[in-house]
Amino acid sequence: MFTLFRINYHNQYYKAYSDTQVLNQIKKLWLESLTRFDPDTIRRGARRVIETSEYLPTLNRMIRACQGDPDSYGLPDAHSAYVEACRAPSPKAAQRWSHAAVYHAGSASDWFFLASSPEKVAFPVFEKHYRQLCDQVMNGRTLPKPQVPALPESTETPLSKEENKQRLDALRRDLGL
Repeated sequence: MFTLFRINYHNQYYKAYSDTQVLNQIKKLWLESLTRFDPDTIRRGARRVIETSEYLPTLNRMIRACQGDPDSYGLPDAHSAYVEACRAPSPKAAQRWSHAAVYHAGSASDWFFLASSPEKVAFPVFEKHYRQLCDQVMNGRTLPKPQVPALPESTETPLSKEENKQRLDALRRDLGL
């Protein structure tokens, strides 16, 4: 990867990594950060960065290149996800979500907050949660689907008027009324 960077970003590379000791520390940091990806994925990511950027990439840019495109994971862009979360009727868990990350980001942002706050206030909060979830999904985590609360197995029948009167009398006696 660093050989590809040296060849492609010749002057930038030598300016940024002129000190061998610093270069070795940077390589160690990058190695620790990129160990979750297999070597072929790192090579493809490095090539993708070279093809799309004129400048030497940062570690963050390289990680994103290795992760791939959010569209390939079925993740909508942040604003579309925000609009979907805001427009979903209750119960939220029972809705059809474009991706589970939208539901979980809405839940983490607080549904009432999303519904009662203007977009300029609510969207940054939602976006922060959504981006974190997207990163987790692109790193291989599978988010659980929203759990729709089940109806109770048995339903209680209301008490008769006589039973209600008896309980009310008992409550009055207990309270001394």
